[in-house]
Amino acid sequence: MSLVRVEGVTKEYQLGEQTVVALHDITVSFDEGVFLAIAGPSGSGKTTLLNIIGCIDAPTTGKVYIDDREVTGLSPNELADLRARTTGFIFQTFNLFSVLSAAENVEYPLLQLPEISREERQKRVAKYLEVVGLERYADHNPNQLSGGQRQRVAIARALAINPRIVLADEPTANLDSKTGESILNLMKDINRQFGTTFIFSTHDRRVMSMADRLIRIEDGYMAMLAVKSNSRWKGVRLGAHRIKQLEATR
Repeated sequence: MSLVRVEGVTKEYQLGEQTVVALHDITVSFDEGVFLAIAGPSGSGKTTLLNIIGCIDAPTTGKVYIDDREVTGLSPNELADLRARTTGFIFQTFNLFSVLSAAENVEYPLLQLPEISREERQKRVAKYLEVVGLERYADHNPNQLSGGQRQRVAIARALAINPRIVLADEPTANLDSKTGESILNLMKDINRQFGTTFIFSTHDRRVMSMADRLIRIEDGYMAMLAVKSNSRWKGVRLGAHRIKQLEATR
């Protein structure tokens, strides 16, 4: 059973009187525990696909399944609850609350889950700040932290809900090369240690080289699907108009 399955997904936007097709008939699935990069140039549709997987956006046509449950057609409240319990998000601009400390930023998504006690929230905050190496900075506000430290707080926040999936939209874009590599190594370590599924939207070759699965999107079509084996990519370049069904399993 696949953790995520996308079937025949198309996404259209209305721009004035013009209809823009961001995704064309995308079908792909993958299992839990993958470290997957959705790659492509700006405007290719990769972030749109990431947002659809994360239930932030809805497809115009097609279906999306999370853990074999169809999520297309769920109400906004149902989708919000699903995201809160299954999916952590990491953004290139960090999206931290400037008035909250690092610990409070990590705790914030847990406040949306009434079944989690205050004691359990504190345990998780301490655990994941330690995982990202920031336990000494728990009381610091974001403006007292470097870019790399802010991204580590964002990673801890994403992990605090014990997510099945972490979605990362260009997580290294605002970081220098050395810091970006450190952040990627941290996420890879978390993937290996906890088995957390990571899905990236990226055009950063460092992210692609660290991934074990690669989907390339071009002009809204899935153009390549590849699997890493013995540090080498094995995949196929696809004719965009003849893609019907593809699987990227672990």
